[in-house]
Amino acid sequence: MNDQSNPVTTRVAPLFQTVTPAHANIIPSSSPAFATPIHPTRLPKPALQQRKPTVLPVVLPAVTLRPLAFRIFTKKHNLTLNSASLQILASFIGKYCGSGWREEGLAENVLDEAAKSWKRNNGGLIVEGDSKEFKDILQNLEGCVSGGKIQTQRDLSRYGSFLKQEMSTNEASGDNDSRPSLVPRADSQTSLGMSGLDVEDEDEQDFQAQDPRQFLKVVGAFEQPRLRYDAHKKHFEKLTAAPSLFPDPAHKTILFRNRYNLILQRLLRNESFQAPTITVSRAPSLQRSSSTIATAQQAYKLTPIANLLGRSGSSHVLLGLLTIAPTGTLAISDLTGSITLDVQHARPIPEDGAWFTPGMIVIVDGIYEEEGSAASSGLGGGGGIGGTIGGKFMGLSVGGPPCERREVTLGVGGANGEGDLSAGGGFGWVDFLGVGSERAAGSRMRKLEKIVLGRQGPQEDAAGRNKFAILGESNLDSPKSMEALKKVLAVYAADLEEHVPITFILVGNFVRHAVVAGGGSGGSIEYKEYFNSLASVLSEYPTILQASTFVFVPGDNDPWASAFSAGAATVLPRNGIPELFTSRVKRAFTAANIEAERSLGSKTDGEAIWTTNPTRLTLFGSTQEIVVFRDDISGRLRRSALTFQKPDVNGSENSSDRLLVSEDMNGNASSDDQMELDAAVEDAESHVPVPHNGQTNNSAIQNDLQAARKLVKTILDQGDLSPFPLSTRPVFWDHADALRLYPLPTALVLVDPEAPPYAVTYEGCHVMNPGPLVAEGRKGAARWIEFDARTRRGKIREIKY
Repeated sequence: MNDQSNPVTTRVAPLFQTVTPAHANIIPSSSPAFATPIHPTRLPKPALQQRKPTVLPVVLPAVTLRPLAFRIFTKKHNLTLNSASLQILASFIGKYCGSGWREEGLAENVLDEAAKSWKRNNGGLIVEGDSKEFKDILQNLEGCVSGGKIQTQRDLSRYGSFLKQEMSTNEASGDNDSRPSLVPRADSQTSLGMSGLDVEDEDEQDFQAQDPRQFLKVVGAFEQPRLRYDAHKKHFEKLTAAPSLFPDPAHKTILFRNRYNLILQRLLRNESFQAPTITVSRAPSLQRSSSTIATAQQAYKLTPIANLLGRSGSSHVLLGLLTIAPTGTLAISDLTGSITLDVQHARPIPEDGAWFTPGMIVIVDGIYEEEGSAASSGLGGGGGIGGTIGGKFMGLSVGGPPCERREVTLGVGGANGEGDLSAGGGFGWVDFLGVGSERAAGSRMRKLEKIVLGRQGPQEDAAGRNKFAILGESNLDSPKSMEALKKVLAVYAADLEEHVPITFILVGNFVRHAVVAGGGSGGSIEYKEYFNSLASVLSEYPTILQASTFVFVPGDNDPWASAFSAGAATVLPRNGIPELFTSRVKRAFTAANIEAERSLGSKTDGEAIWTTNPTRLTLFGSTQEIVVFRDDISGRLRRSALTFQKPDVNGSENSSDRLLVSEDMNGNASSDDQMELDAAVEDAESHVPVPHNGQTNNSAIQNDLQAARKLVKTILDQGDLSPFPLSTRPVFWDHADALRLYPLPTALVLVDPEAPPYAVTYEGCHVMNPGPLVAEGRKGAARWIEFDARTRRGKIREIKY
């Protein structure tokens, strides 16, 4: 008999039967065939969750909160609250901190966290209560305040690039009620600038074997943030209005006003324009000196042009823009007015050390001479912003505004900006390129740079990839240029993989004549064939394509801008080469990456980037910034520059000598006036190519070096890549910020085939010019610059092909 078919049943008396209470779950259990009980086992009661502490809201007047807010925002964080922001904070603290806002110290923590969040989001010196950023900060704090206390101090301090990692960790561990959720902002990750570089809070050992290209970012001219310096708030503000190629005429005035305000605030922070605490007899000087050294000297005092009225025969120092008046005479203008400038007896400072052209902002020391008739001595006309002042200004000395080192601008101490944050001023909280501000991410990025690149000293043969290969003008329609390019690629292809450059920067003009403008280089079909030939050359070196990033910067002859300019100066900044012509080159990189994945089993990420002119490369966030600009700037300076009379060697001293450092008969500064320059200036070296035939022409080398230093000083002192009138070098008014050189970049690549190749350093900024790829005057020689990201210096390389 089958026991399963005839089960034995046991009868139990009703007295001994246990009554099973009905389960609260109305859904019956699963089938009894799986030996599951009729009713599921009771689950233990969950522990009672702790109730969220509550506070009793109070009405807190803004006047009562003002002393505490002043101590936190103004004294501790150097911020200023307006009436609207103070009222909003008072309402917020009264609602969420209640009656214990003062006794229990609840309001102090909330105010401190609000000030920190405002700084992390690159807020200005004045906290605007009606701004969207301030409202978003309070909205984030609202979800983090429990019982008047901030429960997520750690999350708020890491809010931004690390927020995504924290939330994913909490979800994986199931700890969903240990921290209240945060409301992310659209720009929260870009405010710190870490997420764009895929940097997480990992151990330092995890970065030692990483490729430095992971921390490389190319920022085009139309991609970087548009910032404007507010002279009243003394801070940079991000422009939220959409840019236009055809803006209002007022934007043209704003362009020059912004340039003037930037140089003025930089000038007023210079030691030469600050009143000394101890009076000394030494005369001030416009000569270049280290901007990191405090010099005991008499301070300059700038005079607005409008204040010259009624002060005929007095000496003044003016800061203004050199312009050509409608009458054809030279004039100088500032924000208050304009006046005719006479430079007949003026001397440039330094002598033959800088260019001065209309469109530049200069410092002029001289004497104001009023006109004889009283009727013409007032404001009138429309030559300047505030009108033209009668009379003329007799210039005795003309000089450029002193440059400011990058670490001084960002408020970072130490050599090359590698020290801790200084207690002084600076714009360390400003994110100039959208990769993170110096104070938010600079310290961590410098640590990563030392780990990945091994920047422990100036050694040049350390292991690791740290090179940039910068190739000058590469004419693809020239057979010699193609042969030179093959030779350069072959040099690196024969080297070890760890010595292959991180980036190859190829700069136009990629054709010798303008395309689609009746030039000799043909039309668009021929131009595409040139890049097809380039793709064939690159395909011969797949290992380089797999391990490097190629950056292409266009020139004036490249499309489509050349179709309208016919090779003349195009409007800056200009877009990259259209994708119509570059498809074959991109296909070569794709094929190389696929081949590496098949043969090596690992995926590579070599790529080609077609960027704008000018463009910027950032390495490790704001730690290193490299600006690449293609322009025939030296020839334009020679054509537009002012000419000064040669100094009379036997002549007597005039009043302009008070702007010069006292010198002895040998031309050296006297022992009492010698200045101790910083080590960075003394160690700066200039690398000029030396002929290999053994017959060195010292005179020619010195002339090339002098021309290079003259050009570099002019551009960096002006803080702009195009210090020319708009009629000489057109600029998009709404994108003029892309030409700004403030703060100074780590390195500047000025590709000018008309100038000799050089690599010089000025005020901590290393400026390079590779010249044309085919070396002029040398048969069968290719020349380029190899930049070392570890030492932040470049050297000129040359090879026969």
